[in-house]
This record gives sequence, C-alpha cells and structure tokens, in this order.
Amino acid sequence: MKNKIIRIIIFSIICSSFFICCRMELDLPDSFLKMIAKTTRNNPGTRISVGIVKNGTMEYIVYGENGSILPQKEYIYEIGSITKTFTTSLFCKAIHENKVSLDDSIKSHFNLSGNQYYPTFKRLVTHTSGYKDYYFDLLDATNSKKGNGNSFYGINTARLNSQIGNHLLIDKSYSYLYSNFGISTVGSALAAIYRNDFVTVMNNFIVSELGLTHTKISDGTGDLSGYWKWNADDAYLPAGGIVSTISDMMQYVKTHMTGSIPYLALGHTEITEINAITKQYAELGIRMDSAGIGWILDKKNNLIWHNGGTTNFNSYIAFNKAKQIGVVILSNLSPNDGIPAVVMGVKLMSELL
Repeated sequence: MKNKIIRIIIFSIICSSFFICCRMELDLPDSFLKMIAKTTRNNPGTRISVGIVKNGTMEYIVYGENGSILPQKEYIYEIGSITKTFTTSLFCKAIHENKVSLDDSIKSHFNLSGNQYYPTFKRLVTHTSGYKDYYFDLLDATNSKKGNGNSFYGINTARLNSQIGNHLLIDKSYSYLYSNFGISTVGSALAAIYRNDFVTVMNNFIVSELGLTHTKISDGTGDLSGYWKWNADDAYLPAGGIVSTISDMMQYVKTHMTGSIPYLALGHTEITEINAITKQYAELGIRMDSAGIGWILDKKNNLIWHNGGTTNFNSYIAFNKAKQIGVVILSNLSPNDGIPAVVMGVKLMSELL
C-alpha cells in the first residue's frame, strides 16, 4: 500500500518554501543512505550536506554523485522556508523584550485605518490567520526572469503593507493554511519594532544573538549555482531569503535544542493544533500535529521541525529535545529532483531515534 501511494503522491508540502512541489514516482529505498544514493545517482554536481547534532557534538558529511563522500566543505545553501524559523526566533526575542505580544493585533504595529478586524500575531505565526499564501501575481514572467526564478523578486515592503488592509477577515482561528504573506507581514512588523530595515535587523540578530558567522540574508551570490536574486527591500525575504552553511545550521539547531538562548523555547511551545496530516504524509512519517511560533510539531515522535525549498535548493531541520538529537540536510537540488530533503530527513531522524 505504501509503495502504491508513493508512486502517485505529489508533494505540495505546506512547509516547503513558496509552494515548491515534489513528485515522487518511484518506490522509496528503505534506508537513509539508499535514499542519498538514489537522489545523487549520475548527478556530478550534487552537493548534499548532512549534519547530525547529538549530545552536544556536531558532525557532518558531504555527499556527491552516486552517494560518494566528498571532502568536507562549507557550501552556501539557500534554506528556503527554514528562514521563517529565524524570523519567528527574532519575534520570540521581541516578546522577551516586551516589545510585542502574541495577542497583539497587527494593527497596533502598522498604520492601518478603519474598524475592520486584523489578525493577531498568534494567528500569523501559526498560519491560522486566514491570509492566503500570497496576494500578488507571483507567476509574473518578468519577476521570475529578473530574479533568476524567484517570482517574489521586486515585491517591496510598501507594496506588501498596502495589501494588509485589503482582505476582510473575521475574528477566528482559521484552518491551517501556509502563508508566506503572513510570515512576511511578521517580518515587516519586526522591522518597524526595531526601527530599521528587515535585512539589517535580521543580519544583526543572526550575528549578535545567534552567533552565526556564515548565515545572512541572501545577496544572490555563493559557491554553488542557481541562487535567487533579491532586492534589499523585497517583502518576502522574511519568508525565504536566508542562506547558510552546514556548520552554522547545526549550531542553530543545537542552540534551539539545548536552550542556551532561553527565549527561543517560546517558539517550540504548542500554540494551536493544526492536524495537517494527510494519509500520504503519514505513510512517509511526515507529521504536522501542532504549530508553535513558526515551528511544526510532530507530537508522536516529539520532533520540532521545518523544511524549505527554492528553485535549486531544498532543506530540512529537526530536533528532539528530550533525546538531544538533531538533523540538518542542505541540498543543492530542486525539491523535484530526486527524493526531497524532508523525506530523507524524516528517515534519518527515525533511524537515529
């Protein structure tokens, strides 16, 4: 039954950045290493960095063509929607500093007129606000061409902010609907809270608070190929604009997992049940039981996780705080090319646990 499902399943995994879809047409191998071999088969340009954080130690392997183990190198990867966990980590800092509350209406941080209802930050960070994924023509050929495949290129913050009041919602928690627009709105609010542009605020947070030196908002350059282009004021940077390396991402997971920055634990706490588990996801071990502040919670396996995908990259991070085990997978392949990082990551975590 599982193999039949895998042959026909089309992934629109709502945690993947920007609705990148992945088609699984062949049976999945029964181990993580076999998945790596299958995904890298006859592809000499493949660079998949896999990191394991266990009991305080961090180790990684770089896999190349046909599952070969390459010399260790810190490649620069787009992390896609894992960026959202950075945005919400900064939001947790703002909560800790009493600059914002989950129960605040976004109206209190934007110049919004009228008496209509505006969602709370709680609903934005859990994707239950009622906002759709986006409200622009993101398939515009000009945007995509200029942004090297990035349809979000050129949509600036002022344009996003102008859309906030144009969509009538009611005061309720809507069903879970993954919203890049919603998280980008959180990022715009954080820029206002910290009185600077989002790129400056986030890059400072990454270095001064998280202590990461090879992670930043993308400038479209790196040592791999196919990076998205961005403008400094693009509104969707908070939803998917960060690049990083395997060691920095392992350190990021370790910091969240060990509690060395206490306010980050706010993000791991269950806020709302989302029950976004389809039969197909369940067959592959992908569980989306509840939402924290920007994180997905797998309550069955006690995992806190997120994944991401752009045109030429896909990624996955997860950790189990009780057992102090975490995983990072960074790939320079499209989510449509081979087995997605989220599927391989779930297999690796299950083997480790």
